[in-house]
This record gives sequence, C-alpha cells and structure tokens, in this order.
Amino acid sequence: MAFGSFDSKPAGSTMSEINMVPLIDVMLVLLVIFIITAPLLSHSIKINVPQVTTQPIEQQPKVIDLAIDTSGAVFWNEQPVALDELQARFAAEAGADPQPEVRIRADVDTRYGELAEIMGAARRAGMKRLGFVTHPAPTGAPAAPAAPAVTQ
Repeated sequence: MAFGSFDSKPAGSTMSEINMVPLIDVMLVLLVIFIITAPLLSHSIKINVPQVTTQPIEQQPKVIDLAIDTSGAVFWNEQPVALDELQARFAAEAGADPQPEVRIRADVDTRYGELAEIMGAARRAGMKRLGFVTHPAPTGAPAAPAAPAVTQ
C-alpha cells in the first residue's frame, strides 16, 4: 500500500515501507502454538515411590568459645590453653562434621596482633566459621568510646 508524505517529493512518487501487521500476526500465532504445545512436550514416567515417615536429623554444630583476656591469656571453652597448642586443637576440630563454630570473645584492650595470630591459626587449620562475641551498647550511650589521645 502506498501512502503520500508531507515531503516536497513529486505527487507521483510512492513510499516504500515494510508493513509490520502481517509479521506481528504470524508472531502471535506462533506464540499461541508454542504456549499450547510446550506442556505436552514434557516426558514423565509415572512410578510409585515408597512412602516413609521419618524425623529429620537436626545437627547442631558444636561451638568453641575462645576467650582472650587483657594479659593475652587464651581460654578454650573456659580452660586455659597455650598459643602453641591452638593450631593442633583447631586442626583436630576442623575435621569434625559438622564443623564447629569458633566464637572469639576478646577483652576491649586485647592487642590486634594477638587476635590476628589466633584467627590465622584457625584459618590455616581449616576452620571456616569464625565469629566475634560483642555486647550491645546501652541505650542512650555513644556507639563507640572516643579514642584516647596519643602522646609521644
């Protein structure tokens, strides 16, 4: 079908445009065919599976409470332990299934280097679950105390 345009072309010239209506009609027909036939293409085999009633096994992973006080002493589940012993203990616990979670409770004044050493020992042994135990700040108190001034 030829339509005239508002251009300054001569009156006898025609515009060549693709008529999209038949293409859209074909696309919609194909879409309807695919919607109808898609559920019919699923191949399923009917089998009679046995019915069993069981209780699910809920495994609670063991928790290792690792405490570090201000002096740098380390406590494994409230029992004192030497830093040299930690790597062997972590390696023994890393093989358990499910692997226990290590919860580190450190004093506010504990040196960061000691914490990093303990966390590194746990990672080298293969422990995957490490966490820190903190206490929420009291209501109305600032979230973190102001850092003390450093003088030299």
